[in-house]
Amino acid sequence: MSQFFVIHPDNPQARLVREAAKIIQEGGVVIYPTDAAYVIGCRLGDRDAQERIRQLRHLSEAHFFTLVCRDLSELGTYAIVDNAAFKILKTHTPGPYTFILKATRDVPKRLLQEKRNTIGMRVPDNRIVKALLTELGEPLMSVSLISAAETVFFSEAAEIVDRYGSRVDLVIDGGMAGIVPTTVIDLSKGFPELVRVGKGDATFLNTEQ
Repeated sequence: MSQFFVIHPDNPQARLVREAAKIIQEGGVVIYPTDAAYVIGCRLGDRDAQERIRQLRHLSEAHFFTLVCRDLSELGTYAIVDNAAFKILKTHTPGPYTFILKATRDVPKRLLQEKRNTIGMRVPDNRIVKALLTELGEPLMSVSLISAAETVFFSEAAEIVDRYGSRVDLVIDGGMAGIVPTTVIDLSKGFPELVRVGKGDATFLNTEQ
């Protein structure tokens, strides 16, 4: 049976955060807010939950998941970060960015872009996410909550429940979220490359070239 938690965006209730983490640890699929938009995720390495998300979102095997991390130190466990990349990450995390980085051996192989051995990673500026990731003690595998045929993101939990409530294990209502995806920056090539313009300001890249 699907659960629906209303969690305060500024002061997340510890009891609800613990219950949410337990649902995820037991194989649950969760929809949760970030600093950019609502996303859908599951526990790191949970193959069955990941497949459920692929089916719900109608994703192919070629669609890659993002690792959503608590902070920069956790991101460093799963990505190889050189000095230039670290400077950018330190300045722009947490924030509405997804960074493509070379992956370490701690990343499950099925999450990698095999030809390049890279992974998309991000550290959201959202207290609910931070509390949840702290309770879990590991990143969440996540993708944006939008189907291949749509162009609009969901901004309200009520809309999400109507559309997906019966198909996931938990929806976290953290208030109104944005409808713009993250800005995607590739840091795996030794220089920053803008892949997608989104919510995060990317004008700083002009000074990084």
